[in-house]
Amino acid sequence: MKEEKISKKIDIARINNPATPNKLEWINIVNAGKTELEYLRRRFDFNMDHIQASTAKSFAQRPMVLEEKKYVFLIFHFPIFVDGHLKAAEVDFFIGHGYLVTLHNNNLPVLNNFFSLCKKDTSSFKSYRADSSAILLAEILDRLIKDCYDLLDQNGRAIDEVEEIIFDQEQKKAVGLILSLRRNLINLRKILQNHENILKKLAGLESSIVPQIEIKKHYANLVEHSKRIWEGLDNQKDLIETLNSTNESLLNDRMTSIMKTLTIFSVIIFPLTLLAAIFGMNIKIMPFVENQQGFWQILGLMGFLSFCMFLFFKSKKWL
Repeated sequence: MKEEKISKKIDIARINNPATPNKLEWINIVNAGKTELEYLRRRFDFNMDHIQASTAKSFAQRPMVLEEKKYVFLIFHFPIFVDGHLKAAEVDFFIGHGYLVTLHNNNLPVLNNFFSLCKKDTSSFKSYRADSSAILLAEILDRLIKDCYDLLDQNGRAIDEVEEIIFDQEQKKAVGLILSLRRNLINLRKILQNHENILKKLAGLESSIVPQIEIKKHYANLVEHSKRIWEGLDNQKDLIETLNSTNESLLNDRMTSIMKTLTIFSVIIFPLTLLAAIFGMNIKIMPFVENQQGFWQILGLMGFLSFCMFLFFKSKKWL
């Protein structure tokens, strides 16, 4: 491996396998600006629309694969955590005979770590043995896609925590956590939904170095990983919806219990309020009013009515 540094934003790793006459370059560009894009234009004569789509300030709304005569342009999105929420990180690829160009905003540690590993030693990599850019792309995508399993595991642990919180009768706390989980899951599904289709297209890449059947085998493995991740997302979606329904049921049950208590209390108080209103009328003829013990008699009557109401609710098993 021979390494060349052109600028602060451009690294070139040259993969030279003495056993083969072929050469392979991995050009890694971070936060591409005008200088870096001009370098790509002069050296490779890429389509200007593709180059402009690769600027650090540009973000594609969807992943895509575009085939030109001399190269293939790819846009992939991969999930990253930003402030506790999942967002999409974009990686652009230019792949041609003998070279692979990656452009990103330095927010994918997996990609940076793999490039650093390539600069140290590539003899164990499949792309080193074949000097094939198609195989190198497959190895990069393999690491990026497998990193999604860690995000699935994080979601799984968060789902387990929410389940414990729900059954610990902390429904209000669970509401916010469920909303956060649903948001992350929606973003994750949106980011990964087109990966399988793009990987199937890449399985048809042709190479003058590597047999097409070998390329197809590598990308078929990536398609399988993409399917497993999507199945995991479907399972997590069902779990979150089930937890949300359970939490809503417990919240409704709690609210019903509160409303029941308040209703019973108001019904018991109602006759007392009615008696107080009646005896509060300014009428000369009123029972108990002229009696010295009238106040206590009225309180006793109120207590008796309340006790009767209590016995009535008890007999109906409402208490």
